[in-house]
Amino acid sequence: PSETSEVHQRKEVCHWPCRCPPVPSCTPGVSLVKDGCGCCKVCAKQSGETCNEADICDPHKGLYCDYSEDEPRYETGVCAYLVAVGCELNGVYYLNGQTFQPNPLYKCLCVSGAIGCTPVFTPKLAASPCTRATGRKRPGQSICGRGQHKQLPSTNYRLMSAYRSLPLVLKKKCLVQATPWTPCSRTCGIGISSRVTNENRKCEMKKEKRLCFIQPCLTNILKTIKIPKGKTCQPTFQLPTAEKLVFSGCSTTQSYKLTFCGVCLDKRCCIPNKSKMITVQFECPNEGFFKWKMMWITSCVCQRMCGAPGDIFSEL
Repeated sequence: PSETSEVHQRKEVCHWPCRCPPVPSCTPGVSLVKDGCGCCKVCAKQSGETCNEADICDPHKGLYCDYSEDEPRYETGVCAYLVAVGCELNGVYYLNGQTFQPNPLYKCLCVSGAIGCTPVFTPKLAASPCTRATGRKRPGQSICGRGQHKQLPSTNYRLMSAYRSLPLVLKKKCLVQATPWTPCSRTCGIGISSRVTNENRKCEMKKEKRLCFIQPCLTNILKTIKIPKGKTCQPTFQLPTAEKLVFSGCSTTQSYKLTFCGVCLDKRCCIPNKSKMITVQFECPNEGFFKWKMMWITSCVCQRMCGAPGDIFSEL
């Protein structure tokens, strides 16, 4: 540094020992975090707000404190979004950190490729007690005059949790979202997988289940599957004839020739890659019929990540 350069003293914003005020109540969508001094719980600063070493920016939204405009002290900054990927919804691209409203019912935020949406609170019309009423009320006639009805905000709102399952789809004024299907509960035979989705008439998050059939339970499956010469894996295979499916003592009314995931001679395993949903009908002895949704496998892929069904740490 040159001899003429000035030394700028930065203001001390952290003081120890810590003396913390009561824990604040943050507005919805604002993270409650520990301040930059490591002392107290504070509401994180949002995009465009001033920040410093103590008042940190919301880390859960990809924000950081930009000190570039406070040269040469670099004492006070402004919260800004880190450079990250944007989001795509229904063919429209949104920048990282951009707030948008794809539908009158929902307001969304794009953060590093993930889209989070919350319902927009719209007041409903509610009749208020009228101050004065003249004459007798006829059947089906209101006793309120013109201008005497007030708009009162209704508190009967339905909140919907936001699940990341891109691409998202807007269907009949509902932002359709879903979690991925869980692995099949059984490695052989008919099992069950589930997910949470709001693709229903009420647009409510509900648990949905389906049947899955990855492999038949055979004593020696390598005798059934023919692996081509020079190959170590056979991703898919089918049984010679169509058969009825048996579930909980009931059998399907039709016979199906399913596609199953194959086996490998090395340490790899085959899992479903592409599938579609079908509805199968079961007939129970002396009890009638019932229907289930079922995963129909169209292709499988062989990989080295092999975990037990339902093991949430299998992909780590």
